[in-house]
Amino acid sequence: MEKLTGLKKLKTAVFISGTGSNFRNLIKFSKIKKTPISINLVISNVLKARGLKYADQFNIKKKIFNFSNIKDTEKKILNLLKKEKINLICLAGFMKILSKNFIKKFNGKIINIHPSLLPKYKGLNTHFKAIKNKDRFAGCTVHYVTENIDSGKIIMQKKIKVAAQDNAISLAKKILKQEHKLYPAAIMRIFN
Repeated sequence: MEKLTGLKKLKTAVFISGTGSNFRNLIKFSKIKKTPISINLVISNVLKARGLKYADQFNIKKKIFNFSNIKDTEKKILNLLKKEKINLICLAGFMKILSKNFIKKFNGKIINIHPSLLPKYKGLNTHFKAIKNKDRFAGCTVHYVTENIDSGKIIMQKKIKVAAQDNAISLAKKILKQEHKLYPAAIMRIFN
């Protein structure tokens, strides 16, 4: 991605499906002086996603899309992104898979946070898998989105020790705290 010059911040859209804790965290990050991004849009595939309340709280434009017809929906989203002059997409707990065509149109400008140390445990149930396999370490990864799920170039990772008493829920909480630090740090790395 291009280096940012002066005070121009990159117009960013965040895609969410759930509680939006990473979305809220990215909003806070976008308010600091040295941040390279401004959050101008949030897109959700879930009408009642709890994270949408942050859009209201921080006066960010929000759009909810029904993904029953993916091709049609993605076309509408791409038109909206163009209209809003969005240059970066941050996936933050977005539980839909974007098509090859969509990713190609935004090539190299979509990043995601994933709750495992990729390439280990792509997809869902990462914490459960880490516990089941008695992993000593777990963590999270920020990576570029490609057409292959959770396979894009890694930007940054954060590794934590799995405690003997951890279960999938306690591990998820520990990793989420790390995600909140890692996502902004990875964005800073991209633009520095």
